[in-house]
Amino acid sequence: MVVRRSRRGQDAKGRTRWTRGRVLASSAALTAAVLAFPRAVPNTFGNLGSLLEAFLPWLGLAVPALLLAAVLRRSATALVALLLPVTVWTYLFGGRLLPGDAERADITVAQHNVSDENGDPEGTAKALLDAAPDLIALEELTPSELPRYERTLAAAYPHHAVEGTVGLWSRYPLTDVRLLDIRPRGIGEGWDRGLRAGARTPWGEIAVYVAHLPSVRMGPAGFASENRDESAGLLGEAVEGERAERVLLLGDLNGTLDDRGLSPVTSRLESSTGRFAFSWPTGFPVSRIDHVLARGADVTGLRTLPATGSDHLPVVAGIRFGDG
Repeated sequence: MVVRRSRRGQDAKGRTRWTRGRVLASSAALTAAVLAFPRAVPNTFGNLGSLLEAFLPWLGLAVPALLLAAVLRRSATALVALLLPVTVWTYLFGGRLLPGDAERADITVAQHNVSDENGDPEGTAKALLDAAPDLIALEELTPSELPRYERTLAAAYPHHAVEGTVGLWSRYPLTDVRLLDIRPRGIGEGWDRGLRAGARTPWGEIAVYVAHLPSVRMGPAGFASENRDESAGLLGEAVEGERAERVLLLGDLNGTLDDRGLSPVTSRLESSTGRFAFSWPTGFPVSRIDHVLARGADVTGLRTLPATGSDHLPVVAGIRFGDG
């Protein structure tokens, strides 16, 4: 009987640390490719691409899992290949982990889906008051709780407008307030979740949009976002047709800035990418679906506030108008 002895550094099959772990190395390369080019993942089956984009930063969790497997496998090839997703993730998202510098802002705005099941409207409104924004946008306002928000905010915000379940409170006079129709086909009358108003600020009049796009759901057919996407298209068209030079959009868009379903909006407006500022859900925020976007202005210092009685965290940001 002949016993074959493995050479030093080889396993029983004669593979070295450079020739084993090729599957792990390929997985690392694939992770890097998906991070860099998420839109290469199609939406043809269950809107898989949009689902990926909704949680894209979390794809980085594949790195420690692959690292552990590479160490256990004693694969130098896999360890080197892991530099690819690490580099791509760091390039795309690493800066969001750093503390942001305080940036000058002309006004401050707050965006909050207050939840139609919120049991403490006064406490929620006071939490927003503590942040001292100049504009406050609220979604999921109910007829029964709306007066409680109005009473709490009235002294600091003498101007406000409500259309359906969305509202805008302002330190500045509001003009040309009107319902914004972003209702998808197939949703019945009374679904009013958008408004447009002009705000007369010291920097001139700006158009302020408040919107709450339809929710998305996971089901047997995958990531159901059709209504959200259709509503985003209507919102994008409204913004495109807006004549005001300066435009703000405050809202719960039920999607992230990376989600291709929101491209009709995100292609026309810009936001701050300086921080993750995950806003949902409050117990363990994994995604920022509450947004402050602008045209003709810069969004700066975007951050979240502590939890209120809602399942969303409030989002606060500075707006810098510049010399335009």
